Amino acid sequence: MSQKRVNLLRNVLGNSYQVGEEHLFHCPKCKHHKSKLSVNFGKGFFKCWVCDYNGRKISNLVYSFGNTNQKQEWRSLDGVVDFSEIDKKPEKILVNLPQEFMTLTGKHLSPLSAPARSYLNTRNITRDDIVWWKIGYCSDGQYAGRVIIPSFGLDGEVTYFIARTYGDHWPKYLNPPAEKDFIFNELYLDWSKSITIVEGVFDAIVSDNAIPLLGSTLRENSYIFQKIVENCDEVYIALDDDAKSKEFKISKLFMSYGVDVYRIDTSGFGDVGEMDKKTFQARKKTAAFLSLDNYLMEKLSF
Repeated sequence: MSQKRVNLLRNVLGNSYQVGEEHLFHCPKCKHHKSKLSVNFGKGFFKCWVCDYNGRKISNLVYSFGNTNQKQEWRSLDGVVDFSEIDKKPEKILVNLPQEFMTLTGKHLSPLSAPARSYLNTRNITRDDIVWWKIGYCSDGQYAGRVIIPSFGLDGEVTYFIARTYGDHWPKYLNPPAEKDFIFNELYLDWSKSITIVEGVFDAIVSDNAIPLLGSTLRENSYIFQKIVENCDEVYIALDDDAKSKEFKISKLFMSYGVDVYRIDTSGFGDVGEMDKKTFQARKKTAAFLSLDNYLMEKLSF
């Protein structure tokens, strides 16, 4: 146990007293007048015996209730990068939708839209999904025979789009050339809720409030990773069942920054996009928490 960590947490929560291996603080959640928040620095967990506020990472107390300097000091003790010193704003990416783009959100649709709507129906994409994701299609031009799913940045501008064939065109995906270190549809993300990491956009439609990796992985210096670490205490990972190596790397990286990681079981499906939303939510409720111990055990058995 580091006395520096104890002193830092006292700066965040106030004075404490020690009983055995545990330090007792006033709970910042229920604010009980007695010191009922038990923090075990050796085992790395905390629990309030009044309101049951608890967690498996003491760092969450600092990240939730500390100021910027205290968060920075805790990260320095962990030996991780302090993102507050980094300009996390990505270079603005502007992408034009195809000139032939036709929206599917309107009430009066062209008969030419029928194949696109039929394809989306086979993927259990609802009318509400189409409206929320602003889905459209192209019947001619470079992207003929493809559904188009645009991405909107924080300013409401198009930053990217997915063009997926609804026929027999090759390749299946024909997307614009652009840097992928951005958050797809960042405009619609709710950072007050948990974030789910998925592979593709159709997976994100099923899982809700999700960030698709678009075939990439997460790196420590990426805008996506830094934004998640700054805004989230927990993250769910729902990658394809054959992407275990990528999942392990991403999980370990998040854990090193004090983010709780939960793994959603995707077995039995080619990807999350093959699930219906009810099935996905059921699996999310039973997602497995990844501690460093079970992470290492699973990696060894991989």
